[in-house]
Amino acid sequence: MIVRTLKAIVTGRVQGVFFRAATKQAAITQGISGYAKNLATGEVEVEATGQESQLKAFIEYLKQGPAQAQVDDVVWDYIQAKSFEGFSIK
Repeated sequence: MIVRTLKAIVTGRVQGVFFRAATKQAAITQGISGYAKNLATGEVEVEATGQESQLKAFIEYLKQGPAQAQVDDVVWDYIQAKSFEGFSIK
């Protein structure tokens, strides 16, 4: 199975609504490693490493986020593969 890394920028009401914590839980549940961090622009940046099928499901999660969030858009692409220890919130 192919392991890949993606980088996503999530826009909308995604800060102050537990988006990063919920994203971490979704990643752990799906066996994905990486991180989520708030950006000064009000967006959330996510890098995630996992099997392609896991990442596709994870992208669908990012498009919805937790109930308190209002996701307007998720722009993502695969990047050079990276190795992470678990999933962290930055």
